[in-house]
Amino acid sequence: MKRIVRVGSNLKAPRQIYSVQPEYPPLAKQTRVWGIVVVSAVIDEHGNVVQARALSGHPLLIPAALNAVLQWKYQPTLLNGTPVAVEMDVTVRFDLGS
Repeated sequence: MKRIVRVGSNLKAPRQIYSVQPEYPPLAKQTRVWGIVVVSAVIDEHGNVVQARALSGHPLLIPAALNAVLQWKYQPTLLNGTPVAVEMDVTVRFDLGS
C-alpha cells in the first residue's frame, strides 16, 4: 500500500483545479436543511480523489457532498519533488439561496 501523507504544517494543501457543485437533495431543500459537510478526502499522486468519507454534516446532505467531492481534481502534491497521495479535510457548503 502506498504511503498517504496528511496535509499539515510542512505540507500545504494541493490546489483544486476542477470542482463539481453538489446536487442539492430535493428532500433537504423541501425540509429547508442547509449547512456544511466536512469530508476527509484522499487524493492520489495524480490529483484524483480516490476516497471520501464524511466527518460531519446533516445526514440528508452527506451523500450529495461525497458524490461531488469524488469528482474533484487537484494539482498533484509534491514531496521532495515526487508526487504523493495526501489526505485532507474539505468543506462542502449547502446554501438554500443557491
